[in-house]
Amino acid sequence: MQKLPAVEEAKALFAEARDWGMWTWLAEKRRARRTADAAWEALDAYEQKVKARWSVGIRAAAESDKALRGLERKAHQAHQNAETQFDEADRRMSTSMACEGAQMAIDAWELREAYIRKLEAFGREQPKAHAEPRPSGSGG
Repeated sequence: MQKLPAVEEAKALFAEARDWGMWTWLAEKRRARRTADAAWEALDAYEQKVKARWSVGIRAAAESDKALRGLERKAHQAHQNAETQFDEADRRMSTSMACEGAQMAIDAWELREAYIRKLEAFGREQPKAHAEPRPSGSGG
């Protein structure tokens, strides 16, 4: 998987954010939100690009692959957990929770990248096993 600039920017910002104090969080939370949203959008777009190259057979195989589905659920849950953490930190005005959420977001992006790398590998490994059936040349 190629490095996505929006994701790398988000990781760098959130690595800094792990050490932000209350005033910095208050001043920077809109920028952090925009940066995080851009990272998720970039990951979504890249995942769709990977899947768009797949044949119908590969898509069917991917949908039935338990390990792939499990990693997708794990990545999705990590994203949701980070979002929930930030919402709760905002509600409580808790800097420590926001700092923990920054690490959770980084972890979630890395997990999503791992999932996308698996999708890429799955697409490379499957063509022969799940190729579209070809008509026989016998002509009857």
